[in-house]
Amino acid sequence: MKSREQKQKDLDALAEQFQAASAGMLIGFNKLTVAKDQELRRSLREAGAKYTVVKNTLARKAAAGTPFEGASEHFKGVTALALAEGDPVQLSKTISKFVKDNPEVFKFKAGVVEGRVVALGDVEAIATLPSKEELIAKVLFLINANAQRLVTVISAVPRNLAIVVKQIGEQKGEA
Repeated sequence: MKSREQKQKDLDALAEQFQAASAGMLIGFNKLTVAKDQELRRSLREAGAKYTVVKNTLARKAAAGTPFEGASEHFKGVTALALAEGDPVQLSKTISKFVKDNPEVFKFKAGVVEGRVVALGDVEAIATLPSKEELIAKVLFLINANAQRLVTVISAVPRNLAIVVKQIGEQKGEA
């Protein structure tokens, strides 16, 4: 049995994780096998997320005063929690893929992204978005493409002039 001090430490640690997380997903499950659990944990670890099974009472108390406060009513039944401090898109992709692949085992309860409670449809919409790195690469490509076009247009005039001078020189050499 945990002491009151240990329970308070657990509560404070979970509240701190809720504050630090930019996104979190609440998942319910039943008939979970060890292999499926390990597979989910591995995929979430690769996505940069933390995964834990939480006690609902503890989670509701820890959520008070955090961005997860709006999701408190979803802490019912068996609840697992996946938290990400970085890119919420990667977490959303991982969770939505796993829930779709294993509907008999996992059930999506709710999600919290940037302080807003989101439903499964919103999580799937977020999952279809490109990651932050992909978006930055696309913007940089677009900026670079315009610069390349400008350089091509500016360098076309002297290049064309050199071609004309060369052709005139060749014509005079033949005559």
